Amino acid sequence: MNTFHTLLERNQQFAAQQSAADQHSPSLPDALPHVKAIILGCADMRVDPAHVLGIQPGEAVVMRNIGGRVTPGLLAQLGMLGRIGQVAGKVPGGGGEFHIVVLQHTDCGITRLANDSAMLTDYFEVQQTELEAKAVTDPHAAVAADVAALRETPGLPPDWLLSGLVYDVATGLVKTVVAPSPVAA
Repeated sequence: MNTFHTLLERNQQFAAQQSAADQHSPSLPDALPHVKAIILGCADMRVDPAHVLGIQPGEAVVMRNIGGRVTPGLLAQLGMLGRIGQVAGKVPGGGGEFHIVVLQHTDCGITRLANDSAMLTDYFEVQQTELEAKAVTDPHAAVAADVAALRETPGLPPDWLLSGLVYDVATGLVKTVVAPSPVAA
């Protein structure tokens, strides 16, 4: 059996478990009014933010890219999510009720691209002179840089919370690099 067929088989098992669970509990709620967080994480298959942070369906939007980085593409996706919420009339609230978490990790593959400045400048859409500030070899500095970039992003509600974590792939623990504080802190 190949990977594709294995995934389809697992989906059938998942669907059967969901059907059995739905007999004893309500079905999943409409996602938009229940989302309390957006987790920005890395695409690394070892670091699934939902698994690492124990996120249940409906609790958070998990967005993943290479390095778990704040890039122009990710900012565009955040803008689209905000617009979806506006159209649906369900924009998440602030006042400590909504949180954006930047989650990066140790031993990240993006560090292996540190000497490929052409690829990294293209990915971050920055000039060569701005690349060092992206701190691709240090996840702690990268988290701090990305949280700072989010603080400078126009349109984020000032009372939403921002924070930054680094997941240690060796221990399974996360470390707070940037404690939660409002966007307009």
